[in-house]
Amino acid sequence: MSGDAKLAIPEEALAVSVLTGFLGSGKTTLLRHLLAHPAMEETAVIVNEFGEIGLDHLLVEQATEDTVLLNSGCLCCTVRGDLVTGMRDLYKRRVKGEVPAFQRLVIETTGLADPAPILQTIMTDPLLSERFRLDGVITTVDATTGAATLDRHVESVKQAAVADRILLTKSDLAEAAARTALEARLRKLNPAAPIHAVVQGEIDPALLFNAGLYDPTTKTTDVQAWLKAEAYDTHGHDHHHHHDVNRHDASIRAFCVSYDRSLDWDRFNCWCEMLITLYGADILRIKGILNIDGVDDPIVIHGVQHVFHPPARLEAWPDDSRQSRLVFIVRDLKPEMIEHTLKAFNEDSAAPVASV
Repeated sequence: MSGDAKLAIPEEALAVSVLTGFLGSGKTTLLRHLLAHPAMEETAVIVNEFGEIGLDHLLVEQATEDTVLLNSGCLCCTVRGDLVTGMRDLYKRRVKGEVPAFQRLVIETTGLADPAPILQTIMTDPLLSERFRLDGVITTVDATTGAATLDRHVESVKQAAVADRILLTKSDLAEAAARTALEARLRKLNPAAPIHAVVQGEIDPALLFNAGLYDPTTKTTDVQAWLKAEAYDTHGHDHHHHHDVNRHDASIRAFCVSYDRSLDWDRFNCWCEMLITLYGADILRIKGILNIDGVDDPIVIHGVQHVFHPPARLEAWPDDSRQSRLVFIVRDLKPEMIEHTLKAFNEDSAAPVASV
């Protein structure tokens, strides 16, 4: 993020949702139902191989080598190589009218994928960042095996930690006590993400989308959805001191940092650059709403490890508070360090002063 970044996101940018989840967590079943749903009209879905989804039972209106158009209006596209190339080609085909003018894109990751590189790709590629905006991350977690998977595979922990929506699949097969314990663990790992129970992959698509920082149709309600400061550890207490040291989520925590005074934009950028340079690999996600000197409207930011979305200016504050609030999901970082350095950078009289 740089000081001269434009404080806007083009309203014509297409929303992108990333669907992730560990092997066997139910992504295939979920996608099968989503692709058949009428509400998925004007949606394109990028998957690895058509065979993994099982389209045989769905009514196919038109098919080519790498594209299937379903009667629901959903476009299903396979990408066998580089995601950037696949997304660029799909967008060019949309512009040329070779495929329907989809308004939303869903990207399915492999079960072993760390979603962070995919998010960074969307945010950093010059063409993709102009034409697409990240709406959110949807993560499937198997209610019957989810706890063991979190224990054994760090990828699954990252998938849950960065999620905007968590889907608890096969919830009808899990014992009540085990499901309750898993939900509590997921909420501690990611306090603000809604958890939805899913049976046989059936869920209303409306519950999955519009999870991002900025939606041109709603402007501010998205911020209210993810910025639930009361759900986070705001005092630096160690939530994980009772965890088994072998559990991968013992080192991952979520917390909210607030700042009462308005922030200088250049100083805040210097602070962000410091965090990215020193700790970027351990900052899984940052979301924030900022009160910037000389700017009446709130500014929202979103970062994934070393990469930030261009900041966006909202039309109004989502509530009565004018505090700057930053939500962090990190690995092995303390809230005290974040709080102290933010204060030091903003209140140091020697720091440069400039307007947005």
